[in-house]
Amino acid sequence: MTDRQKVAVIGAGWAGCAAAVELTAGGASVSLFESRTTPGGRARRMEAEGKTLDNGQHILLGAYTESLRLMKKVGINPKTAFLRLPLQMCYPPGTDGMTFVAPSLPAPFHLLFALLKAEGLEMADRLALARFISAARWSGWQLNADCAVTTLLERFSQTARLYRLLWKPLCISALNTQPEQASAQIFLHILRDSIGAGRAASDMLVPKLDFSALFPDRAVEFVREKGGFAVLGKTVRSLHESLFGWQVDGEDFDAVVMATSASAASTLLSRQMDMAHFDALEFEPIHTCYLGYARETRLSRAFFALEEDTNAGNWGQFVFDRGWLDDTHAGVMAVVISASSSTSALTRQDLESDVAKQLAAAFRMPQLATPLWCQTVSERHATFVCYPALARPEMKSGRPGLVFAGDYVRAEYPGTLESAVKSGVRAAACVLKKDWGSES
Repeated sequence: MTDRQKVAVIGAGWAGCAAAVELTAGGASVSLFESRTTPGGRARRMEAEGKTLDNGQHILLGAYTESLRLMKKVGINPKTAFLRLPLQMCYPPGTDGMTFVAPSLPAPFHLLFALLKAEGLEMADRLALARFISAARWSGWQLNADCAVTTLLERFSQTARLYRLLWKPLCISALNTQPEQASAQIFLHILRDSIGAGRAASDMLVPKLDFSALFPDRAVEFVREKGGFAVLGKTVRSLHESLFGWQVDGEDFDAVVMATSASAASTLLSRQMDMAHFDALEFEPIHTCYLGYARETRLSRAFFALEEDTNAGNWGQFVFDRGWLDDTHAGVMAVVISASSSTSALTRQDLESDVAKQLAAAFRMPQLATPLWCQTVSERHATFVCYPALARPEMKSGRPGLVFAGDYVRAEYPGTLESAVKSGVRAAACVLKKDWGSES
């Protein structure tokens, strides 16, 4: 009987937690290290002014199969953990927006019906959208050469209104990158696995649990229950290759999954290997403004798209009425500002004031201009800027026993939770198989 592999997983974000769970289930002896006292990385629970909030309002898709699989594996029931909504893009009633909601019909009829019934679109918009989706399906959602999202949309003559109300906010929310800079191929991958797949794949999943409770907390418990170790609040200071494996702060391990941020990985390893692809990544922030109102304050849907107009101080792109999740969140709105570097000159108070005024005007509810409390959460390096043909770091380091995991590692997806989880699963598989060869 062979000895169990002793594996260190550095970083308990969603990638690290996924790797730790898969390694533990595969029979490895896992030690999970996390510098924060709360697991989850850039999607975690936080305490602010006596309130439990997430460090950003995230949404999952039904297409996030690996995330949902691992949640079930550690004991989370997705049926009760999420508010499941059909694919939709709806603007506040009475505005110059659109209302697009997919019904519960088999694919692709759910999209055809939604397109026929969509409000706020002219016939030219409907034809342009149908033409784009048909062409993308026919091409297998693949491009001969990557380009910017705007270039792809121009190629298929998408209307200005469709760009403003659908494609731009969808691109920014999915890739956290402006369409003029964003990879069209990565954008097509997201569309392929959501609207291009079965109806359930396009469903939008809004978590009822905080983001640490949704998976990372249970992943930590899973590792401990199986005899592994999870050390929170510990920053790894040194990582060195040794004669028989790797040393993490002087402790010997057979293998290491480096599941930290790109910058933290570079700090630990820059003297031992070329980290140029890690250092070359650029990042965009995401701000989430939480605004608290009287408990009876409600919107007619769980979430709405908002029309961004930076010249007018309308920074928000989506608003979530968290009262739709449960009574404990009644009266709490979360406004998301992705690719939000344009707000850098604003104070937190000015940003919150502008967002509250934007809500009040959009919904014609004057009371929304004066929330009872506000809390803005800023993730300064939320995701990498997803440029066309971006050379992302490889999962395999080129050194036996060392692999990387994170949403920035080379993959078909942008910096999403699913991308992070998939990278952790792939990294764990390589460790268990001792597959250190080059990637194709």
